[in-house]
Amino acid sequence: MSAVHTAPLARRLLAELLGTGLLVAVVVGSGIAAERLSPSDVGLQLLENSTATVLGLTVLILLFGPVSGAHFNPVVSLADWFLGRRTGSGLMLREVGAYTAAQVVGAVGGCVLANVMFEVSTEMSTKDRVSSGHLVAEAVATAGLVALIFALVRSDRGAFAAPAVGAYIGAAYWFASSTSFANPAVTVGRMFSDTFAGIEPSSVPAFVALQVVGLAVGVAVTLVLYPDAGTRADDVVLPHPDH
Repeated sequence: MSAVHTAPLARRLLAELLGTGLLVAVVVGSGIAAERLSPSDVGLQLLENSTATVLGLTVLILLFGPVSGAHFNPVVSLADWFLGRRTGSGLMLREVGAYTAAQVVGAVGGCVLANVMFEVSTEMSTKDRVSSGHLVAEAVATAGLVALIFALVRSDRGAFAAPAVGAYIGAAYWFASSTSFANPAVTVGRMFSDTFAGIEPSSVPAFVALQVVGLAVGVAVTLVLYPDAGTRADDVVLPHPDH
């Protein structure tokens, strides 16, 4: 780690667990609400779901970012380690594992919470999402997310991370045929609700594999555009010194 003093790991893990959990609760809960409010209009359902996600993600980054960086995504945590490892900044590899575990547990818990709030049974989704177009979309959406985050940090625009990342994910709901999961933890969590935002377990491995491909592409793009981006890995997604 660099000289930046971050919060204790336990506190950061709690922030990642809660943040990822609430993010999935927003995604799944708003999806259930959209199905009920607009049962015959899928386009309107997606608009309602994406709008809630944009707003929810922006707020959650602002809430938890000062503690853990508000990664909420194993892809972001892994990119943070990879880009920062040469300069001793960002996460250590063991911290990536801990962040990932917290994110996955949080995602599953958030999905169950959404089911409880809307009195929907917690069961595995039957929504098959795998197609060639969806998989390409996951790689594209994930690559764009990684490149955006590190571009903002490297160019000293971290203050815009919350609205920018929220806006990007909201846009990706529409330009990506997969509706932009772009997050392995969220993908796993969304298995546990057979509703609008769910994903069948058999679709998850392919989605996660293409998200990893997107991670590699996003890192490559970042290194071409910002070769020294790793020097600012401690500030991903938001700067999080322990004051």
